[in-house]
Amino acid sequence: MQREKIYSRLSKLCSVREYCKAEIARKVELLKGDDAIDTQAIISQLCRDKYIDENRYAAAFARDKSALQGWGDAKIRIALARKGLDRDAIEYGLEQIDTEKAQARMESVLAAKLRTIKGEGQQVLAKLLRYGTSRGYSYNQIKAFYDNVRRG
Repeated sequence: MQREKIYSRLSKLCSVREYCKAEIARKVELLKGDDAIDTQAIISQLCRDKYIDENRYAAAFARDKSALQGWGDAKIRIALARKGLDRDAIEYGLEQIDTEKAQARMESVLAAKLRTIKGEGQQVLAKLLRYGTSRGYSYNQIKAFYDNVRRG
């Protein structure tokens, strides 16, 4: 496939939803096949033309994962790092999360899990901590939630 066709196809994709550089690089590699096309040149052009913006991608990813799937900061940070984003973009994305909505989402996720946990005292806390940390919440956030629920 020709470079112009690949660029055109990817610019259309990027105008529909956000992609990071690593995702686009994989798509370029698939589209170009055996052709000698410079992947980085296409990515650079997409960045110059504002089709790809790592900060914009990180912000959209962080907001979506926090609001829709109830992920905590730690899980979002790890997922973005796995996608190859730099530390500044990750931090920018995490700053874009609405903290009040994220707190409410965390409480609803943990409350739903708490209703299903069987056991007593420390056993319940341990299970809630394991679940909460797997969702990306910190020990302090989970413990504070648990203490508030116990106080009534």
